[in-house]
Amino acid sequence: MFKKTSKTPQLNLFTSPKSLLSGKSLSLYEDNEAWHNQFYQQVTARIDENIFRPLYCENNGTPNASVRILITMMILKEAEGLSDQKLFENCRFNMLTRSAIGLLNADDSVPTESTYYLFRKRIVDFEKAGNENLFNVVFAQITKNQSIDFEVSGKRIRMDSKLLGSNIAWLSRYELIHETLRLFYNQVKQLGKLDKSTKEKLDRLLKLEGNKVVYTCSSEEVKIRFKELGELTYKILPLFSPASGTYYPTLQRVFNEQYKVDENKVAIGREKEEISTHSVQSPHDTDCHYRNKDGNKVKGYSINVTESCDDKGLNLIGSVDVKKVSASDVDFLQLGIKRAQEVFPDKIEYTHADGAYHSPDNQQFCETNDINLYLHAIQGMKGRYQFNFLKNGDLAVLDTITNQIIASKKVTCKNGSVKWRIRTGENYRYFTQKEIDTYLIRKKIAETPIEILQKRNNVEATIFQLGYHYSNGKSRYRGEIKHQMWANIRCLWVNFVRILKYIKQVWQKSTFLSKYALQSACAKMNFAFKSFLLAILPYHLKNQKNIQCLII
Repeated sequence: MFKKTSKTPQLNLFTSPKSLLSGKSLSLYEDNEAWHNQFYQQVTARIDENIFRPLYCENNGTPNASVRILITMMILKEAEGLSDQKLFENCRFNMLTRSAIGLLNADDSVPTESTYYLFRKRIVDFEKAGNENLFNVVFAQITKNQSIDFEVSGKRIRMDSKLLGSNIAWLSRYELIHETLRLFYNQVKQLGKLDKSTKEKLDRLLKLEGNKVVYTCSSEEVKIRFKELGELTYKILPLFSPASGTYYPTLQRVFNEQYKVDENKVAIGREKEEISTHSVQSPHDTDCHYRNKDGNKVKGYSINVTESCDDKGLNLIGSVDVKKVSASDVDFLQLGIKRAQEVFPDKIEYTHADGAYHSPDNQQFCETNDINLYLHAIQGMKGRYQFNFLKNGDLAVLDTITNQIIASKKVTCKNGSVKWRIRTGENYRYFTQKEIDTYLIRKKIAETPIEILQKRNNVEATIFQLGYHYSNGKSRYRGEIKHQMWANIRCLWVNFVRILKYIKQVWQKSTFLSKYALQSACAKMNFAFKSFLLAILPYHLKNQKNIQCLII
């Protein structure tokens, strides 16, 4: 049964910090600028627990553990890259951690490990059922409140992406089919649908682990085994259905991606060129794809961060999106802008990104929404020709090699598309509107002041902080949903650290101004008192030494 947690926990007379601490320890614990007190104010207290109400029954069962505490435990786990064991140790015995998550009394209990894991599982199952990711919702809700309170404008944003590997082993084609078939066979071998001969073949082929087979056998032996596994899989798939085991759909998909059936109804392995990067990379994480980006080979996910970059004040991450690693940066721009606009109070007017986010659709989206898109570069080589539209609508084409302007003619193709044509010797050269637009964008980038282009650079520091605990580029998690949860949690922590530093800077600045104002007020009072004494003292006493003695 769903139950909300009170934002003002009741202090116990005997187990509250005031009864356990004293002196310097108590003053540090109660310091409002300390991280644990600010974390409670800026993160814990802002969590709207109603977002997670659909995970629980409304009127039956035992009341749930505090959703607010469970979420903040997840945030603190990712903040320092803690193991689950260390996390629960801190939550039970570290007073600062307990204060940060809202456990103010020494006898306040921490949710058990099983409750913690069940809560995470419910969030994953909720999205798998076709619902939204609840951590996307709570991240937007917390960040929106923070943006309003700290006057984060969000008129100017920037974005960048990062590739992150899933927590899976790198499998060869043989290891992939071997491991998938082994997992499925373990689920169905007791159902009695396999004959004795098939069982013996499977037991023989799957006796060793896939990596040991590849290590101990020659390449020819591996090819023979690969063919045998394909034939066995083709034979046993019709005997079962998706209800037979959770690995049936995975085995069916892997077989279709790695094998094809010829006219003689024999399963043969596909050529490497036929296998898509979208194919299954591991039976333990069927969501992740494969990508080779400039020599960086990743089996996992692509994570895009969108943050404000206003000239003054605090800047926060407004959106973080996770897609399969095969997704292009182009696919993130519109989604990132829409989600950031839901968080930041002001309309987004400027967006900074690198050339990987460029596409005609994205350019049109920004133009439609009155957003200035600043790109740092465009992928591809610089073209030979330069274009300029004249006032009469004609297109002037400059050949940068011969430095000559060539006359062009507008032509309409059979399919209705419009192109521009120039004569190059005895042949014609045609230009599409896309080529012309690409040149104009390159020209706009070249004319953009360097101080504008540099506004994107600091987003790379945000990307670094996002994956700070994963320096090897490989996460602890599997599945797109869990990686989205991790990204939201990690960004909540990055935003909190920025807020904490901002508060300290404001406090130091206000302290300095207060001290300066006090000194100025004392100087004015001193000057006024001297003037008063000069006005009332007799002439023979009006000297600096006598006045100073009177003041002292």
